[in-house]
Amino acid sequence: MSDVVEKTLTALPALFDSQTGAAKITNRLRQLIKSITELTSKHEEENLIKQELSAMKEQVSSPNTTMKQMREIMVRAMYCEMLGYDASFTYIHAIKLAQQGGVLEKRVGYLAVSLFLNEGHELLLLLVNTVLKDLQSTNLIEACMALTVVAQVFPKDMIPAVLPLVEDKLSHPKEIIRRKAVLALYKFYLIAPNQVQHIHAKFRKALCDKDPGVMTSSLHIYLQLIRESPDSYKDLTGSFVTILKQVVGGKLPLDFNYHSVPAPWLQIQLLRILSLLGKEDQSTSELMYEVLDESLRRAEMNHNITYAILYECVKAVYTIHPKAELLEKAARCIGNFVLSPKINLKYLGLKALTYVVQHDAKLALQHQMTIIECLDHSDFTIKRETLELLFRITNAQNVTVIIEKMLDFLRSCNDEHTIIHLVGKVAELAEKFAPDNSWFIQTMNDVFSIGGDLLQQDVPNNFLRLLAEGSESKEEDDQLRLYAVDSYLTVLKGHTSHLPQCFLQVMSWVLGEYAHLQESVDQREVIQFLTQLLDQRSVSSETRVWILSALTKISEGQTDLILDLAESLSSSQDTVLRQQAQELRHLSQDSQLHEWALPRGAPWDSIEVAGLIVFPYYDNSSTLILEGVKRVWGKDGYLPQKEATAPLVDEPSAAVQPPGQHEAAERIESRPEPSTQNQDKQQLASSLFVGLGVGSSMSLLGKSEAPPPCFRKKPRPHESPSSSSSSSGTSERSSDSSSRNTTDSFLYGSLLEEEPATAISAFDHTPKSTTANGLAQNKDTKEDRRANTSQILGGDMVIVRPSTIQDKHPPSVSSDLTALLPADLKDLPHSDVISLTSDPSLSLSSCRLFRDEALLLVIFISNCTETVIKDVSVQLTCEELKTVSLRGNVVDCLEARSTSVCHYALLMDDPHTNVSFTGTVSYQTQPGHTNTLPFSGTLSTADFIRPLVVTTEEYGKLWLSLSHDVKQNLKLLTDAGDPLRTTLNALKDALQLHVVDIIGSEGIVACRLLSGAPCLLHCRVNGTALAMWLRSPHPALPDCILYHCQRALTHH
Repeated sequence: MSDVVEKTLTALPALFDSQTGAAKITNRLRQLIKSITELTSKHEEENLIKQELSAMKEQVSSPNTTMKQMREIMVRAMYCEMLGYDASFTYIHAIKLAQQGGVLEKRVGYLAVSLFLNEGHELLLLLVNTVLKDLQSTNLIEACMALTVVAQVFPKDMIPAVLPLVEDKLSHPKEIIRRKAVLALYKFYLIAPNQVQHIHAKFRKALCDKDPGVMTSSLHIYLQLIRESPDSYKDLTGSFVTILKQVVGGKLPLDFNYHSVPAPWLQIQLLRILSLLGKEDQSTSELMYEVLDESLRRAEMNHNITYAILYECVKAVYTIHPKAELLEKAARCIGNFVLSPKINLKYLGLKALTYVVQHDAKLALQHQMTIIECLDHSDFTIKRETLELLFRITNAQNVTVIIEKMLDFLRSCNDEHTIIHLVGKVAELAEKFAPDNSWFIQTMNDVFSIGGDLLQQDVPNNFLRLLAEGSESKEEDDQLRLYAVDSYLTVLKGHTSHLPQCFLQVMSWVLGEYAHLQESVDQREVIQFLTQLLDQRSVSSETRVWILSALTKISEGQTDLILDLAESLSSSQDTVLRQQAQELRHLSQDSQLHEWALPRGAPWDSIEVAGLIVFPYYDNSSTLILEGVKRVWGKDGYLPQKEATAPLVDEPSAAVQPPGQHEAAERIESRPEPSTQNQDKQQLASSLFVGLGVGSSMSLLGKSEAPPPCFRKKPRPHESPSSSSSSSGTSERSSDSSSRNTTDSFLYGSLLEEEPATAISAFDHTPKSTTANGLAQNKDTKEDRRANTSQILGGDMVIVRPSTIQDKHPPSVSSDLTALLPADLKDLPHSDVISLTSDPSLSLSSCRLFRDEALLLVIFISNCTETVIKDVSVQLTCEELKTVSLRGNVVDCLEARSTSVCHYALLMDDPHTNVSFTGTVSYQTQPGHTNTLPFSGTLSTADFIRPLVVTTEEYGKLWLSLSHDVKQNLKLLTDAGDPLRTTLNALKDALQLHVVDIIGSEGIVACRLLSGAPCLLHCRVNGTALAMWLRSPHPALPDCILYHCQRALTHH
């Protein structure tokens, strides 16, 4: 028995204290309490309570029992009920005690009724007349007792009978009556809001009551009202602010203080109300900035109740329209909580951080190492709340790492509630951010295995509906289904006795529906696997029905196996199995009936599924039927697609790094190399917190926002064209578009008009027919390119086009060829034209154009003869690069002494110091005679580097989110007055870097790879050398950039 229960039960005899005018507790009750508290086993307690209940039953049925004895019996009965034993024979006597006794008897009777009965209990009807009588009583105690019962267990149907009397009590001269009347009306509003709509004006009167207790009681009603309709109560913001100011200022009586904190629970209520009123409303929020600041300042005592106030303050600050100063203070408060060695405060900090990251995900970066440590914390609740925090910051880039952490936690978790809660979140994230089919199916297999039969029915239903309805691409749907079939067949080949029934049901359904798609698997093998499941003793009757349903679907053409199975099940004691066995027999013998009853490949939105699995379906009127299914998907996808975004705050960006950050940078520079354990933690942090950097590191990595859910819902036939078009704008998914990132989509849309003929993973392009000769105009303007570039890098990231490019390739041989560039490319920075190869008929030259979003490799094809050359085709191959578009690679006719232009848009996903490309040009000088001219060339990482413009503050935050680093001393250019500035400018010109800031003997530089990966450089003068520290999310990028920095300074 817990201490709380023991203390509560021990306090019950106070009801008979002499101060109330009653006699002292009897020996019988005293002995009962003493005996129960001294018991050593549950069995002994049960025997004692049974004896006590038998004695009480005899007493209550005796006509000689007095009111005093009945009062004692009720207390003893309450004692027994609170311990979990049934004393229902005393319920009617409790009501009689409230009806017939004096004040003390009424008190015990009302208390017993409120503990024994619930709102729907039929015996409460016997109490209505007694409550009406006591509400009209002039005795203050009787009126209070009646209001207390009304506020606790009064039936909903009887509210109209007592509502007028409760309303009258709002104007009672005694504040205790007014307070209890407000609480009774609050209960009425919760269970029957329509019945108290007409008295909202009286709620406002209670808010302005001169007694603080009445005013505090009214806040419960207003909190509920404002949650439902905040706009209707904006005019009360000033009143709530004034009340909170008075409370914080200690204007209330000292009776409201708790450990010297003025009315802490009242402060919490007011903070919750203000956060609701100020949400997304700047003018209303401005009224509460001052009082929130004051609340944060005053609630700095080291006591649990002040921590609760600070927690509510932080939530309010991040909910209302943001103010930079308040956000900074709230963030500091969260940091104090998270870093606290006390488990309760650390949990509170994680709880606050979990709420805050929905509004400002970057705040998690400041505490990423602490969060990593919390994942391995010994306290179960700390681990669980940390995973909840990670769930809030999940995106397409870190989903695999976070789900792996969740699954590891679940494998060692024994708490059923936690398992149910977390496996649902894992399934949600898997459907929303799955990187590929194999990962998605394997993750869902883990969900079914770990969650087992504890899973909410929504999880398997949503998964099976996803497979059934598919998306807009039949090819991708079949790939997903095929992988699911292969995965489940692999599972069934092993031991299946330990698998949960839910998982077996899912596998059975999938194999029954889609096993035919796998042509390499014999259907007889699938039937044998399912038949083996039927023979297992651990398989439940419900799962056997699922398995038989699957066998029925794939029984066509397998009559011999099916008949044997149907014969063995025909004598089953389960009537459902016998029925399905007969259905299986008939369908396997009649192919036409089988095709009619179970059409293969029929659209799921036209089939009513009335069997074991409950799916939404459409009736004849095209009305969606959703019986038994929780709708957690919308027209744009199965799960919510929009991640919480932080409200924009205009924060001043300093030109130089603040002193605190500068000192921190020095400490980072001077500290020793991290241990292997710290490196592992940093590596884990870089994986968990990717996508949360400045302006979102997703933007820095070339993605303007998190991708939509991987698996999308197929449009319904009855959807309107407008809704379909709007949905397709956000949910269109085809086989090639699924593999493109945001940068690729931008390049297809604005860089060139043509798209590659093959997949863009590695380019090895085959010739394709085209009418373009390489000289057509690009329709995109520079403004469009700049707008799209801003989309890629985020609104606060600006790409600077380099002013000069130093060529590291062979000298120019035909620089006049640059005049042949298309008009939309002539203004771009470019290298000199170099010769690639030549023969008597053709001459090939090339140059590199440096576009903001890609490197353009331009190939000039010159006809050196006096005759026409036909069917010219260029083919380029390079495994290390990715081509996102090409143009002019096929020319039908190349006139004498003319030149055609072909250009490729290239990206480098994985950095390489230098890469070589090869290619061939095929052409015909005579009909039927094809000549081939091979060529080759070299590109470097420097060609794919672009400046990344960030502020000093943004640089500092991004630096903390990157883990892969390299350190090296380089040559310092000392032939000028400022060696550091001269050296950085040389690197800027050679490698297209952006110098963020120079502070004394230190400089910070930023750049990015065209694929989106950023790289930050921290440079410091160290004697006659330049100490350079490079960081990037990509492990190979710092080394490549360091190599080119060394090369540039050596050749300067």
